[in-house]
Amino acid sequence: MSQQVTPVSLPDIQRPVARELERVGGELRRIVAADFRIIAEANEHLLRMKGKLFRPTLLLLANRACGADDPRAVTLAAVVELFHLATLVHDDSVDHSVLRRGLPTINALFSHQVAVIMGDYLYSRAIIELVRLDDLEPLRVFAGVTNEMTVGEMRQLEAHDKLAYGEAEYDQLIRSKTASLLAGACEVGALRGARTHREALGRFGLRLGMAFQITDDLLDYTEPEAVTGKPSGLDLKEHKVTLPLIAALAKMPPADRRVVAELMETPDPGDELVAEAIRLVEAGGGLDYARRRAAELAQQAEAELDLLPPSAARDALRDSIAYAVERRS
Repeated sequence: MSQQVTPVSLPDIQRPVARELERVGGELRRIVAADFRIIAEANEHLLRMKGKLFRPTLLLLANRACGADDPRAVTLAAVVELFHLATLVHDDSVDHSVLRRGLPTINALFSHQVAVIMGDYLYSRAIIELVRLDDLEPLRVFAGVTNEMTVGEMRQLEAHDKLAYGEAEYDQLIRSKTASLLAGACEVGALRGARTHREALGRFGLRLGMAFQITDDLLDYTEPEAVTGKPSGLDLKEHKVTLPLIAALAKMPPADRRVVAELMETPDPGDELVAEAIRLVEAGGGLDYARRRAAELAQQAEAELDLLPPSAARDALRDSIAYAVERRS
C-alpha cells in the first residue's frame, strides 16, 4: 500500500461526495418515519448514534468512481446505513452491550425485546425502500448480504472451543459479519457502471472490510476506552476470539495458554486477568501478525482500484484504505 505522509481523516475522504452525504440523513428520517410512539422514540435515538456514515460514503464514492451517476445513489446510501444500524442494534442485544459510541444502546434504553423488534423494523423499512425502487439488482445484492451477515452472527455463537478457533474460521466470520456489507455497498454504488468496475469494486469492498475488522479487533487490545468509546479488552471480557489472540495462541507456551483458558472459562473475568491476557497476546506476536494481515488485505484492496479510471473519487477510495487500517477509533 502506498505510504501516507499524514493521517487520512474521514471528512477528507468524504469531500467528493459531501453534498450527497448531507442528504443521506434526510433520507434516513424519511424511510424510518413511524407514527407508533416507541418506534419513533427509538428511531430518534438511533439517528443520533448513526455514526460516521462510512458505508454510505463508500457507496457514493463507488458510484462516482465508475461514472455511474445513479440518481438513486443517496437513497441507496441511506439503505446501506439502515442495514448497518440494524445489525448494530441486534449485535448489542445479543452481546448485552450497554453503550455504543458513548450513548446507551437500544436494549439498555428500552429492553432486549424492543431492540430485537427495532432491528427487524430497520431491516424491513430498508427492504420496503428497495422494493419501491422497482429494480431487482440492489435488492438481490443486499438480500444476499443480510443473509450472509446473519449466518456470520450464528458462526460466532457456535464457536464453542475458543482455544481451537482458527484463522480460517475467523476469516470466514469477518467476511460474513463485516466485509460483506462493505462489498455490497461498493457493488451497489457501481450497479449502473461497467461490469468490470462493479466487480472490481465489490472485491475492493470485501478486502477493505476484512482489513477494517482486523483493525477494529486490534484496537480492542491497543487503545483505551477514551479513544474507542468502549472498554479496552472488551472482546476478551466477552470471550470473543479474534485474530491477535489466534495468532498468539499458536506460539504460546502451555503456562500462557492456561491463563487464556482460565479467562475463557471465567464468566466475568476481572480487569487484571484481561490485562494479563492482553500482555501475553502482545508478547506472543499476535498484534504484529494482525497488523501485517491487515496491511496485506489493504494492498489487495488497493490493487482493485487500478481497474478504475483516474478520478477524485478513486483517490478517496484509496484514502479510505489508509483510514480503515490506521484509525484509532
